[in-house]
Amino acid sequence: MSLPHPYLPIDFDGPRSPFVVLEGVSGIGKSTLAATLAKRLRTAELHTLPMPHSRWSSEVNKRLRPLPQFAFYLSGVLHAADLIRQSRVIGPVVADRYISSVVACHGAVHGVQTEAVTELLEPFRPYLEIPTHTFYLRCSESVLRERLAGKPDMKQDDTDLFAVPGRLAQLLANFEAVAAADSTAVVVETDDKTPDDLADWTIAHLEGKGA
Repeated sequence: MSLPHPYLPIDFDGPRSPFVVLEGVSGIGKSTLAATLAKRLRTAELHTLPMPHSRWSSEVNKRLRPLPQFAFYLSGVLHAADLIRQSRVIGPVVADRYISSVVACHGAVHGVQTEAVTELLEPFRPYLEIPTHTFYLRCSESVLRERLAGKPDMKQDDTDLFAVPGRLAQLLANFEAVAAADSTAVVVETDDKTPDDLADWTIAHLEGKGA
């Protein structure tokens, strides 16, 4: 469907710089890698959900039913798209989570198929920025437990991975499904790699692809 004129994204003239997304389950190392890439590539760094949504997400998850929750996260990713669109005029952007996390995480928490969540999101696709590459980070369960144990800012999403029966397995399955349907997807195995190793590999991949 076509968006009405007031709902169209702002069209910035000129070329767009690369837009890179990091995806994967909580605690896998997305934020650390995003910060490392942003520093080394001198890019803008963004977390989805950005402010002010990130301030409200905890209460939203407690108080709202599934469909209003989805609307909130959709609003956050649309806002993120505005920030990304504006930043790409100046230089590259690295995002810690984006559309794939909205689909995979919402589906896992509420027992909804990723296809159903994607269908809800489809009318808003024209508003969303398309990543140059989306790197899906993967690791073994034992490594994930080690990384979570050393995480200084544990959140509910992190503890729920192992506290809620079946949550991790469902999230992994959802990210696999989303990645399989994502033309920008690059799957990255991270078990034996440090953040600097991953940054080296990611930068080499981007340079090799001419991003």
